[in-house]
Amino acid sequence: MPNRRSFIRNTSLLALTIPLGKTSLFTDLFNTKLSAFGIQLYMVRDEMEKDPKTILKDLGGMGYTQIESFKSNKGMFWGMTSKEFKKLSSGYGLNLISTHYDDDEIPFEKKAEQAAEIGMKYLICPWKGPQKSIDDFKRIADDFNTRGAVCKKHGLRFGYHAHDYPYKIIDGQLPIDVLLEHTDKELVDFQMDFYYTVTEGQDPESYLKKYKNRFTLCHMRDVLKDRLPAGSDTESACDLGQGIIDYPKLITTALNNGVKYFFVEQSRYFKETPMQSAKVNADYLKNLTL
Repeated sequence: MPNRRSFIRNTSLLALTIPLGKTSLFTDLFNTKLSAFGIQLYMVRDEMEKDPKTILKDLGGMGYTQIESFKSNKGMFWGMTSKEFKKLSSGYGLNLISTHYDDDEIPFEKKAEQAAEIGMKYLICPWKGPQKSIDDFKRIADDFNTRGAVCKKHGLRFGYHAHDYPYKIIDGQLPIDVLLEHTDKELVDFQMDFYYTVTEGQDPESYLKKYKNRFTLCHMRDVLKDRLPAGSDTESACDLGQGIIDYPKLITTALNNGVKYFFVEQSRYFKETPMQSAKVNADYLKNLTL
C-alpha cells in the first residue's frame, strides 16, 4: 500500500501534467459541491396554490432535491393529505424535510403526528415577533423546550427560524443568544437565515462556530452590494452570488459546524419571476465549488 509521502509525490506529479483551467480527476479530488439543497415553498407560494404538481415537477427539474413547506392558504400540505403531498413531491425527487407551522391551524401535537407519519424531520416555528423584554424571550425558550419534547416523542425535531428581531438588543442582551442559551440542545434546533444575520450586523460564521450543532438548517439569499437605505419598503436582497455574502466560505463553515439542510428563500425578484429566481439560485448552487 502506498504511503502518505508517495501519495503526495504522485498527486503532485499528476498536477503538473494537467492543463490549467481544465476539468480533471485531480480537481474533482480537491473541489467539493453541496450534495443537496432545497427551497422554502413560501418563495413560490402563489404558483404552488395554482398548480402544485407542475411547480414541484419544475423545481425537481431545476436540481432541488429537498423542500420546506409552510402554512399556506391551503395548509402545510397544499390542500392534500400529508401522505398525498409526500407522494407527489417524492415523485419529482423532492424530499419533504420540514415545514414552518402556524398555531392557528391544528393543535401542535397533531402537527407532530402528521409530520412523523410521512417521515419529516422538522417542525419549525417561523415567527414570534419582537418582544417587550428579554424575559419574554426566556418564556419563549421554555415553550420551545416543551414543543421540542413533543417532537422528540414523535421521532422528529423542533426548530426555530430567526428573523431580524432576535438580533436587536433588548435589556442589554441579544434575544438570539438568550434563546440559544435557554433552550435544551437535545430538544431545540435553530434555522439561521443568513440574510438577516448579515443585515443585522452579525457574523453568521461566528454564530455557527460558537453554537456548533445548534443551527442545523438555514435559509439562503444574498445581500445587495449597495444596501437600500434604512426604512425602505423593499429588502436589500438579491439572488445567490450577486451580493456581498461569500457563500463558498459560509457554506463550508456551515457544513463543518452542524448545518445539514440548506434552503433557498428569495423574496425580491427584480426582473425575475419567483420561478426564474428559483432557477438562478439552483444553477448557482449546482455550480458552486466549496
